[in-house]
Amino acid sequence: MTLPPDPPQRAAVPFAVPPAAGGAPEGAVPDRGAELMLAWQGGDEQAFHELVDVYSGQVYALLTRFLGRGHPGREDLVQEVFLRVVKARARYTATARFSTWLYTIVWRICINETERSRSRRHLSLDAGLDDEGGLKLPDSAELDPAEGVARADVIREVRAAIAELPDSQRIAMVLARYHSLSFAEIADVVGSTEKAIKSMIHRARETLRARLQPLFERDAI
Repeated sequence: MTLPPDPPQRAAVPFAVPPAAGGAPEGAVPDRGAELMLAWQGGDEQAFHELVDVYSGQVYALLTRFLGRGHPGREDLVQEVFLRVVKARARYTATARFSTWLYTIVWRICINETERSRSRRHLSLDAGLDDEGGLKLPDSAELDPAEGVARADVIREVRAAIAELPDSQRIAMVLARYHSLSFAEIADVVGSTEKAIKSMIHRARETLRARLQPLFERDAI
């Protein structure tokens, strides 16, 4: 097992929105989300339905990776995300990639949800990254029974370690590793700086290494 790597730092590339008479800038990367949002602002109601079709899966995946598979009501949280998109329709401007703007909404909802959860109980072990997009571990079904039991213990320890990371560190790692956002994009999502995000991910990786060192020493990972 390896800890999530630092995200690749991509050179800034302009994103494309619906072209004006002169067309999109040369070298621009199409941003379907921005195109759909602007079309929806212009009165194309079908564009919103397509927006939900295209991005609801990504929203659900991010909620699952941050809150855990055991967290109830994730489908309701997806609806809450797009309800906020509806409320922001009139003031939306394509100044960043649509997914970055959308993940900012998801992040705020995640924070609200974890605060509500912590007021009721401690986060369960499932609140860490899970098998559906979590740290990659061998399938216990491929091991012999004794190894399978040991591996289950490892998985629980890994999930517990990730669940104990500060929220900002956890979301930064998820966005970097599983949603391929750059440091700058993650900074936009969480309202920080690129330098702070790089430091945040480094601290998270070091925390996990320290917490899981005994497992490494036993060659369990």
